[in-house]
Amino acid sequence: MERRTFLQQGTLAGISALTFGAAATAGAADTQQPAAAGKPFNLDYAPHAGMFKNSGGEDFLDQIRFMHDQGFRSIEDNGMLKRDKALQNKIGDLLARLNMRMGVFVIDGGDNWKVSLTTGKQEFLDVFLKTCEASVELAKRVNAKWATVVPGYFERKLPIGVQTGHVIDALRRGSEILEKGGLTMVLEPLSDNPDLFMRTSDQTYMLCRAVNSPSCKILYDIYHMQRNEGQLIANIDLCWSEIAYIQIGDNPGRKEPGTGEINYRNVFKHLYNKGYKGVMGMEHGNAKPGKEGEQALIQAYRDADNFR
Repeated sequence: MERRTFLQQGTLAGISALTFGAAATAGAADTQQPAAAGKPFNLDYAPHAGMFKNSGGEDFLDQIRFMHDQGFRSIEDNGMLKRDKALQNKIGDLLARLNMRMGVFVIDGGDNWKVSLTTGKQEFLDVFLKTCEASVELAKRVNAKWATVVPGYFERKLPIGVQTGHVIDALRRGSEILEKGGLTMVLEPLSDNPDLFMRTSDQTYMLCRAVNSPSCKILYDIYHMQRNEGQLIANIDLCWSEIAYIQIGDNPGRKEPGTGEINYRNVFKHLYNKGYKGVMGMEHGNAKPGKEGEQALIQAYRDADNFR
């Protein structure tokens, strides 16, 4: 073989080998990416309906499938109680097949902020208890373990101690119903409106201790508590024995972690180290629109969850 021919063939063989190697590497990356994207998180974050509608489609069931593909293992749905029973059953069946958990829905007897248990009025108590009964039935269909309760507005004509007593009495009655159905109400102190009766974690802790039921615990919403009291990790520790559920939202803006001032990686690490195994509800909006925004949201959770 002539030297020139040998060199040409050697060069072509080298190029071919490099091309094949690059293709193989790219192929491996392509096959590894979906697995990495679908890897479960360290904590159990729960998206809600509509959060991934651009990527998963308009159908909530398809959105749940998409959530699972991205590594999420729970959902939450505030409005589940008002959904059609047939859809509730489908959601429950799908969650069971995917081995996903149902997070909170709201025990909502209409406008649950204005149906205020602080008043002591029988009409409001009746609505609350009736909704607790309906919630137990819903929980069976979707295998729910937690449901959000907000006691309502201040009744400013009454002393604060009397209002508190009315709320405790109502929550005790509700807990009796929920205990039988294996459902836990999680009381959520909020920052949306200064007229709301329940606003801080220590106040909610006191209510839970007074009710003294395994079906009455705290929903610690990090967004609301950052706005109302700060000292997130310290207050989580103080109220830890009564916290059964946690929700997420950065502040300001109430969007995904990394869009505001909260050091979510540290907060998540603290919860993980404390042994928290519950659901972490993603009760916030998307910072950016469209599929790109949804992918950015997922990446934000991957970043904040990268604490080990």
